[in-house]
Amino acid sequence: MAAIALVAGTVGGPTAAAERDHGLPLGPRGLPETRTVETLQPGVTLTTIVRGEADPADGWTVEVAVPGGGNNPDPDAPPTAIADRAHADALADALSGKGFVTRVEEVTTPAVADFAGGTLGFRVRIGLDADKAAANTLLARVRAAGFTASTVFTGWDGASTDRGPWRVQVLTIDPEKFRGDLAGDFGPDIERRETTSALARARNATAGVNAGFFVLDPAAGAPGDPAGLGVYDGQLRSEATNGRPVFTFTADARHAGVNRYSWTGELRGGRTTLTLDGINRVPGLIRNCGGTHDDLPTSHPLHDTTCTDPDELVAFTADYGASTPAGPGVEAVLDRQGRVTEVRETRGGALPAGARSVQGTGTEAAALRAIAKPGARLAVSGHLTDGQGRPAHSPQMAVNGGPELVRDGRPHVTPQADGMVRPGDPSFYYGWAAKRNPRTIAGVDGHGRIMLTTVDGRAVDSLGLSIAESAAVADSLGMENAVNLDGGGSTTMVVDGKVINRPSDAAGERPVGDAILVLP
Repeated sequence: MAAIALVAGTVGGPTAAAERDHGLPLGPRGLPETRTVETLQPGVTLTTIVRGEADPADGWTVEVAVPGGGNNPDPDAPPTAIADRAHADALADALSGKGFVTRVEEVTTPAVADFAGGTLGFRVRIGLDADKAAANTLLARVRAAGFTASTVFTGWDGASTDRGPWRVQVLTIDPEKFRGDLAGDFGPDIERRETTSALARARNATAGVNAGFFVLDPAAGAPGDPAGLGVYDGQLRSEATNGRPVFTFTADARHAGVNRYSWTGELRGGRTTLTLDGINRVPGLIRNCGGTHDDLPTSHPLHDTTCTDPDELVAFTADYGASTPAGPGVEAVLDRQGRVTEVRETRGGALPAGARSVQGTGTEAAALRAIAKPGARLAVSGHLTDGQGRPAHSPQMAVNGGPELVRDGRPHVTPQADGMVRPGDPSFYYGWAAKRNPRTIAGVDGHGRIMLTTVDGRAVDSLGLSIAESAAVADSLGMENAVNLDGGGSTTMVVDGKVINRPSDAAGERPVGDAILVLP
């Protein structure tokens, strides 16, 4: 690999837009910024950008949950951190009564394309120290007094005055020079998670990044199952979170973009047509919602929420896993020609190579049983529609994401449409979108070059980005269209089989649902 060290203002190509703006749009102008560009293979470069410097104004503080913490097992789930002024003041008074000196801070967020922003709520904090150990000592006292709290670094708040630092890495694939393959990959099967580095090594990939959102908690489905559309080598393996953006691309990298799809599936037997609810997921559990009209609490996208529906028909392919989900209901196993070879009165079991099955639960179990007679032929089908409800061709590759960040060369952030704004729960938007976190971004620039970007976060040597900052960075890098992929502890970039960024989970690299791989 050839490496060239550069400073902002001296690089051409995909970073030209950023340089015209005197570097990345993070912190005050004039911050130090370095860029190193490496050629990984013909048509593929890696740009590493380090911007800013440690800011003495930032430090560690104790943030106290208002009124209490959550119990979500997802390590990326934000705590209940903010509330209205009255409840925040009441908490501050209670802390003061225990001898703590508190401050109540108003939390604001900028307006974006479909969310007005403004005041989200108020948070309660205690202390500010450059030393995390000192903050942890204070934290122990706060917890001993009966409060739910955590230590946070104030540089993660998202203030525009912060001086950094930030660490950004960009894979750029130029289709005019690229002669390899670009692949979406979920590993040996859908239901199990693998690390991005393991997926890359299995394909001898030159480079790769983590891709879409996925099920993490077994209570929400099968860990590893993409929580949204997944299309790999032209095969649809996970249904759309209806209307949410996805990143689509072709193996030759000549066509890529951000699109929105909905999905409709059908099961036909004789003169009977039944509606399918999903593909390759545990029946009754719809992660990130956005399913059929009878799902609860909503059929609209709702991020990091598992909607439910007791009455479902879900189709499975042999690459789902070693066994289909087990439980009450009916399962019809179909051969390659769609002939019913077995009817299981309890769901779950292995599928022969090339076979598929359909599972029915609740009232749909009886509907499936009525047409799934041994020897009968059943036809499983599905189709995608675009944002206007028109039939759409299935992309060669698609990984799910959200929210949209850039559209037609301008920042265009859509958290409301994509389910990141929860009514009555401002703490979710605060922790997930307004605060800085590790991010993974996919986009395409005006020359058709695909750009896969990771931004480290949850650290003092790289603050991460808010969602609004993610859009600004994607725009400054020259992306004409861009979408946020899974981030937080999932954010990973791999080159030559090795992780080159700094994943934020304490345990190290997180196993994920799928990845985008650059193959030789």
